[in-house]
Amino acid sequence: MRFVLASASPRRLELLARLGVTPDAVDPADIDESARRLELPLPHARRLAAEKAAAVAARHPGAVVLASDTVVACGRRILPKAEDRATARRCLELLSGRRHRVYSTVTLIDADGRARHRESTSILAFKRLSPQEIHAYVEGGEGIGKAGGYAIQGFAESFVKSLTGSHSGVMGLPLFETRALLVAAGLQLAGLQLAGLQLG
Repeated sequence: MRFVLASASPRRLELLARLGVTPDAVDPADIDESARRLELPLPHARRLAAEKAAAVAARHPGAVVLASDTVVACGRRILPKAEDRATARRCLELLSGRRHRVYSTVTLIDADGRARHRESTSILAFKRLSPQEIHAYVEGGEGIGKAGGYAIQGFAESFVKSLTGSHSGVMGLPLFETRALLVAAGLQLAGLQLAGLQLG
């Protein structure tokens, strides 16, 4: 069964590897990810994951295609992917000392063309960041290219006072939900032997 990941994200490849899965192909969807007028964060993430999967499935008939989208939201506001230091700084200033949500959605289109969807919602609280901390983090460049201007798998994890939800979802691919979709599609995942207990 051919498996295609509809993402160029190295983090998603790394997370799939934790499930013992290596895609046969990586084919980014390359769609317009702009939010529609009045679109809320979770519906936005759902729509993008579904559109990415559909776009790539059309190029790979008969394959299993997995797509994901992750949105960082402060209230009803969708935070941008920080493509430059100024944007990363604005995001961190907004998140400083506040709670925010990360919505991570997954769509899988199976070999018969059926689409299945899963999602996770995580709630994070950041410590209050000093101007010096924000400056140092932004200048380090870790948050460039990341939704909300930070990468939880890096130094920014030290800013997180609390996290309720999926750590892997905040990274970009919720593993619990993804595993369920892959199993339902019939993909073989690597089993683990722990004290004689078979986890497959």
